[in-house]
Amino acid sequence: MRADQIPLSRGAFSRMSALGLDVPAVLAHAGLSLDLMSASRPVVTTSQFFAFWRSVEALCPDPSLGLRLGDGTRTEVYDMVTAAALHAGTLGDALDKLARYKRLTCPEDVVVEYTRDEAAVSMRWMLGEGHTPRLLVDAMFASNFALAERGTGRALHLRRIELTRRPADGALLQPHFRCELRFNAPQDRIVYPRSDLELPFVTQDEGHLANVLPLLEGSLREQTAATPLRDKVWNVLSRGMRGGHLRMAQVADALHLSPRTLQRRLGDAGTSYQQVLDQVRHHLARRLLDATDLDVGEIAFLLGFEELNSFNRAFRQWEGATPARWRTAASA
Repeated sequence: MRADQIPLSRGAFSRMSALGLDVPAVLAHAGLSLDLMSASRPVVTTSQFFAFWRSVEALCPDPSLGLRLGDGTRTEVYDMVTAAALHAGTLGDALDKLARYKRLTCPEDVVVEYTRDEAAVSMRWMLGEGHTPRLLVDAMFASNFALAERGTGRALHLRRIELTRRPADGALLQPHFRCELRFNAPQDRIVYPRSDLELPFVTQDEGHLANVLPLLEGSLREQTAATPLRDKVWNVLSRGMRGGHLRMAQVADALHLSPRTLQRRLGDAGTSYQQVLDQVRHHLARRLLDATDLDVGEIAFLLGFEELNSFNRAFRQWEGATPARWRTAASA
């Protein structure tokens, strides 16, 4: 699969239609071909995928559609990776499989971060421009939560949902997820109690995993070998933009390289660590300024700038305006 390919499930189209969505109208609004509905293996780019979901938001009067679509994971599974997670031994195993293999099906990066008491699952579209469409985020979180409850066979109690959006939809989201909601977050994350990771899955199927895991591992090795180093560095930096500056040595360690080797190989590829860092900061700065009400100083901190003036200077070089002025113009 090429890096920027997202397979669309014909079953998902059918479910959308069953929930009252006029799929042909959405496709037309997004500038996509109606042939996608009849194709045996419909595929779109990330840009087209986002356009589809933004058209859903524009045309669908039901703000709960994302939740209802994601909740379909309680009865259906549309891809091999989700099936592998469903057949894992515990919730922790399931989340690890999603994090390890999800990029094999589409350019979505799933990361599980652990603290002593929590396990936070973040989901990021690696090739997406701008912020992820709201209903798509709702669908991803609802699907993850549905998978966890289906697998464990019990009602779970999340710690919280963190959303990279301005405060909205609380009355809709809180009853569904039954937990604290935090808006204006630096990343979209669903947070489980760490103790829940030990919960066994009633859907465990070791026979299924014995058949499918070698295939997934083989595909993962092929994809890893084919992924440009610049993209690998971008991914590590994007995951780590939560305050503080990621040093090149830390990124090199995450990629199992020495700092000297990392710098040399980036140079051979026509770029440098600082250039990739600037590109990631630029990309995330635009997204946070556009999608959240975070203070400019908070955004500067999240992006690893030691001083607000440094962030202002860098952003003026990128966009020709200060972050505050760019935000005002973007919202006009």
